Amino acid sequence: MIRLPEIDLLHQAGAGSGSLIRIPPSDSVPLSDRVRRLLDTASMHRLAGISQLGLVSRVYPGATHSRLEHTLGVYHNALKFLARFSADDRGAALLDDANSDAFVLAALLHDVGHWPFCHCIEDMMLDDVARHEERARGIILSGEIASLIESDWRCSPDDVVSLLVGADSAKPVERFLQSCLSGPVDIDKLDYLQRDSLHCGVEYGRNFDSGRLISSLVVDPQSHRLAVGEKGRTAAEMMVFARYIMFSEVYWHHAVRAATAMLQRSVFLLRHRLDLSASLKLGDAEWIAQLRRTAAGSLAEPMVEGLFGSRRQLFKRVVEFSVINGGEVHQTLAHRPHWWLVTLAEELAERLSKQYNVPVAPADILIDAPPVKLEVDINTVVIHHDGTPSRLGDASPVAAVLAERQFDHHVKRVRLFVRPDLRELLAEKLPTGKHWADLLLETAELAENQWA
Repeated sequence: MIRLPEIDLLHQAGAGSGSLIRIPPSDSVPLSDRVRRLLDTASMHRLAGISQLGLVSRVYPGATHSRLEHTLGVYHNALKFLARFSADDRGAALLDDANSDAFVLAALLHDVGHWPFCHCIEDMMLDDVARHEERARGIILSGEIASLIESDWRCSPDDVVSLLVGADSAKPVERFLQSCLSGPVDIDKLDYLQRDSLHCGVEYGRNFDSGRLISSLVVDPQSHRLAVGEKGRTAAEMMVFARYIMFSEVYWHHAVRAATAMLQRSVFLLRHRLDLSASLKLGDAEWIAQLRRTAAGSLAEPMVEGLFGSRRQLFKRVVEFSVINGGEVHQTLAHRPHWWLVTLAEELAERLSKQYNVPVAPADILIDAPPVKLEVDINTVVIHHDGTPSRLGDASPVAAVLAERQFDHHVKRVRLFVRPDLRELLAEKLPTGKHWADLLLETAELAENQWA
């Protein structure tokens, strides 16, 4: 039987326990003394000053919730998972106090390496910017947090890092807990889909029964990874669809991606003037102030001020391509390195200026495309009543389409954005998507030949 003080507090949450913290929508998250000590560290407190959704708030004004709020939600889900599996024969046989402690810590610390606008800048894959997982490793293995783990918890800092950023483990219990942290159905997605949906003021991410889903979770006896029991199949299907819609309508909303492309180009232009390593320790407000100071008087200044200045002014979409409508362009530009997209945009600006006599500067055109890294697999395993496993896509036509025809390709489109006053002028010169597609493909081919 797993013995965790946090599980005891979870069961007491409805009985008026005072060891609770409230987070939206109305969750009572239990806090033990050792969890409180961890939350009070400088590294964890910093997450209160980092927004969960970054530039999404430029489109959905309510999306200002912090990484700390999300962290508490993920931790709450971790306790629900452990409570569920402590009552499951196969789960209880895998889990003990030490690896349960490591799982709770991994939930609390999974975002400790994050920094302002982390994901969109990491997608650029700049040489001198470490990924947040590696920053988390350093924070967990040394300093204040490492000391607290050694004194308060029944596992080591290395145990926590192994769950968060380690390779796929050969140990069944580690492989199982890794899948609970990162997989088609995990404690992170269960929180961010519903929390982001709540703060954005949309229903898309909340249209699945998380309670039903958690109560149906099982251990896949073949892979020793997290799976869903037959009774949770519909809830899992609805979660897959909720995630698809949240990416389509929120995370990859065209205006959100315009803002993202503006920030990425600004950072790319200023990368040799910004101390990116030092900025990783800042909160949003300090980081934005540093970016604005650095951008002053540069080509990046109009974009930075359009994002963070006194008046919002986003670049405008002129054309977009998906795998269904514009597949050749999508295939040519998707998953390219950021430097390649920047160079192509600059070549395109030069061609537009010469061929169509439109004054387009190199930083007036932004190309946004799916990044190099793909999303995680969405096709979870369902364990049927007779004990046989199958992929969710084999039982669900919705999940089958999304799993078999790459999730990224449906929700992440290639888009071209331009300085606002250029949109109408360029629309006169290139009135249809076919015109833009031909121009982009021709420019890409010429550019590739030059670079070769």
